[in-house]
Amino acid sequence: MPHSPPKHPAPTDEHHPLFDTHAHLAEDEFAGQGEEVLRRARAAGICSCLCVGVSAESSRKAVEFAEKHGLPAAVGIHPNHAAEATNSDWEAILALAKHPRVAAIGETGLDYYRRYSPPELQQEYLRRHVHLACASGLPMILHCRDAQEDILRQLRSFAGGNTLHGVLHAFSGDQRFADECLALGLHLGFAGNVTYANKKFDVLRSVARTVPANRLLLETDCPYLIPQALRGRRERNEPAYLLYTAAFLAELRGAPLEQLALTTTANAQRMFLPQSAERLPTPPPLSLAGQDSQQSI
Repeated sequence: MPHSPPKHPAPTDEHHPLFDTHAHLAEDEFAGQGEEVLRRARAAGICSCLCVGVSAESSRKAVEFAEKHGLPAAVGIHPNHAAEATNSDWEAILALAKHPRVAAIGETGLDYYRRYSPPELQQEYLRRHVHLACASGLPMILHCRDAQEDILRQLRSFAGGNTLHGVLHAFSGDQRFADECLALGLHLGFAGNVTYANKKFDVLRSVARTVPANRLLLETDCPYLIPQALRGRRERNEPAYLLYTAAFLAELRGAPLEQLALTTTANAQRMFLPQSAERLPTPPPLSLAGQDSQQSI
């Protein structure tokens, strides 16, 4: 039987810096606000963010943002954008993948929920991304929605009995799917949806409680998936709010926030930080109470 989710605990005023492993900081929702968003991130103890692209154009912007702010980036074409992608768009991704700030390939994967792109085309782009990740030696950022069996079949074929290097981001599956992903060598990334009060997320919380610590990553998926504690109080998600998800997961797993932060940040740095990407300088982080007093966005 799933346990009731924990309340939204306030973390201690000081903890090890956190790494947001999935942030769409170059999207229109953050236009002209990058400096302020990163200032709030630093104040909340965020040491780095992976800037993720979802199309050729947004990948270019993600790399530019990462270069400007000393962050790592990921480049790719999201399955929902596969139908609109052209050959020149894919050539642009191939070129961007060589940039020194690029630390991952994606966001790629399968999305049968919205079906903005035919499944066969999504699968073709997934193959391209996996081949690019393997050729470049970079981890892959995987998206999966309502396509678990197909993505597992594809990934097993790619792995060929070996393991894969990457993360199933914003994980939302059950224990069986988690076990299959872990067996393939993947990490699992958890975002604000693990905090949602609806009981349908009990299964996700059960998975998050037991994922091996060395395979656990934290993310915001901002501007999406804002944590439960801020729903209705903020208009969008952003890296500073990773603190809420981290505190929730620490309580869920019965671990000190300091230890969860230390472990997940080390996991993220091993996976994503190339030598050329500096960490954000981090002043003493604020507590959640301090964040509540910030101006609403």
